[in-house]
Amino acid sequence: MRVLHVFKTYFPETQGGLQEAIRQICLGTKPSGFDHTVLTAGYDGTPTTIVHLPEARVVRYGDAVGPASCPVSLGALRGFRGEAARCHVIHYHFPWPFMDLLHLVHRVPKPALVTYHADIVRNRLYLDLYRPVLHLFLASVDRIVATSQFQVESSQVLRRFRDKVEVVPFGLDENSYPRPSMDVIEKVRRVHGEDFFLFVGVLRHYKGLDYLLEASRGESFRVVIAGEGPEGERLRRKAARMGLHNVSFAGHVPDQVKMALFKLCRAVVMPSHLPAEAFGISLAEGAMMGKPLVCCEVGTGTTYVNRHGETGLVVPPADASALRRALRLLARDDELTRRFGEGARARFESHLSFAVMGRRYASLYRELIGGRPGARGNGGGGVP
Repeated sequence: MRVLHVFKTYFPETQGGLQEAIRQICLGTKPSGFDHTVLTAGYDGTPTTIVHLPEARVVRYGDAVGPASCPVSLGALRGFRGEAARCHVIHYHFPWPFMDLLHLVHRVPKPALVTYHADIVRNRLYLDLYRPVLHLFLASVDRIVATSQFQVESSQVLRRFRDKVEVVPFGLDENSYPRPSMDVIEKVRRVHGEDFFLFVGVLRHYKGLDYLLEASRGESFRVVIAGEGPEGERLRRKAARMGLHNVSFAGHVPDQVKMALFKLCRAVVMPSHLPAEAFGISLAEGAMMGKPLVCCEVGTGTTYVNRHGETGLVVPPADASALRRALRLLARDDELTRRFGEGARARFESHLSFAVMGRRYASLYRELIGGRPGARGNGGGGVP
């Protein structure tokens, strides 16, 4: 049985939590007999390329134009129908507004579901114009998957379509991550030291990294920021202006280096201050590595992963002072750090299971392919 995943970017060109989530869904359902293709876009002007990764066949259309938040690809517009014809179920990953148009224009008669990774929160005028298309798209798919009940309750969009929403928290396959060699660990230690606070992710506006920089001002603890993205250069210039010698930017890192950073860090911090951060894969990765977690309460799945006082600390969003106090506490209290790390690992084993996620998605795929009653157009508020 074949599944077509649709999202604007994917490995190996981009590296982020949402891409990792797609990878884990593919890996988690392969043992149940599902083969995966990921349809994606790129900006380098290359012809259509096909890459075979362990988890999926990746079809990339390199003719995209427009902003990084919504690439538009004529190649994808032409090629979508053919790829959809090869599959048994289409799995969309929101947000990518161009993806909505692919679905609505082609109206391929295949069962479809959407994993709703995050609300669109930045451009309210754009959202007002886009909302009718979004509602039409969501009304026409068979299932909407949220990553936590927190996300369902906090999202106006998900509440509107509550009747067709199912909650499937992400899970990670520990065996799919490389174990860094001692040489890599030592190289990372020479560059970044150890016992630092670690952020891993795409450097976007909603990640709250300005507040992390402010929280680090004048402190003795160290912070490593791993990843690239639209905010990268601005954040580097800001850190330089602030004289933050205790903050370093690792840039885009290969998986072995990323895992070495997780191994060497004291705790994982995710200062995202907007509900566009719907889950926080790097928090789950930190829990997998037995590291304390620090995040903000944004009403989404970040606090499903990180339970305040059990796996780490949760602070108010956009509050550099509160974030500073949390980091100071963990920097100074070894016993608390150890206890939170153990709690995070226990949470990973009990609630962030790769096997449970894989079974849930495989069951959804089978239900949609089997065409059980109510699979298509089950509830959902309709179009305004």
